Amino acid sequence: MVANLRGGGEYGEEWHHAGNLTRKQNVFDDFTACAKHLIDAGYTKPMNLAIIGGSNGGLLMGASLVQHPEMFRAVISFVGVYDMLRSEAITANAVFNIPEFGTVKDAEQFKALYAYSPYHHVTNGTAYPAVMFSTGANDPRVNPANSRKVTARLQAATSSKRPVFLRTSSTTGHGLDSSLDEQIEEGADVWAFLFDQLGLRMYEATTK
Repeated sequence: MVANLRGGGEYGEEWHHAGNLTRKQNVFDDFTACAKHLIDAGYTKPMNLAIIGGSNGGLLMGASLVQHPEMFRAVISFVGVYDMLRSEAITANAVFNIPEFGTVKDAEQFKALYAYSPYHHVTNGTAYPAVMFSTGANDPRVNPANSRKVTARLQAATSSKRPVFLRTSSTTGHGLDSSLDEQIEEGADVWAFLFDQLGLRMYEATTK
């Protein structure tokens, strides 16, 4: 399932503006509503529900897992921004995200950024789902420190025994220009993680 959320461009600029700047929480609320519908309608249960997203969708994964940790069994998050208050300071490219996310230099936007910043809302003693963060050491668009910090914070805070992993590639950046070999390797790690955490079994194909 792919969730179409406010903040995207699916239904024009009004739809887009309903999910940016100080209205960014609408994006996370829409995503939660989609997940809740799947559960309420009987399509799945939290113990069987995994979510995946990257870049801006990585921020969505981070916000979703800290706001509703009970709703998901596993989370895969690629190259996301998780410390919304430090992004401008540690990534030169972050200035281009200001029209979308806002800036800490504006009081109202600062409040909105802090209100959903995943790193700042990890809570000690919470049973978080299994998480795999993925980042590139040479990412010019999102500083890999985001993934490193939130991984360490979640590892220290979670009360569940589910793993919180960080997958770092020393040869890739934001993922757009990764080689085919690197994409295959990352895909294999992601699917292995999901199969393990969701209790899925792989059956070897046989021919007669």
